[in-house]
Amino acid sequence: MFKITTRVLLIAVISLSGFTSCKKDYICKCTTAGGTVYNSEIKTTKKKAESFCADQQTSGRTCELQ
Repeated sequence: MFKITTRVLLIAVISLSGFTSCKKDYICKCTTAGGTVYNSEIKTTKKKAESFCADQQTSGRTCELQ
């Protein structure tokens, strides 16, 4: 009985972990033409972090996701 309960619990945990979004801390590092560096830390999905970082880029400022 204990083995069955353990297996069911293990399968449930593995199944539920696949449904959660993978939010992590990302840093958008922007550098101006003058050499000034700005870091923006955001907790989100990778796709949204890439979009955020691309939106921060302007003329005279380049940004990259780290």
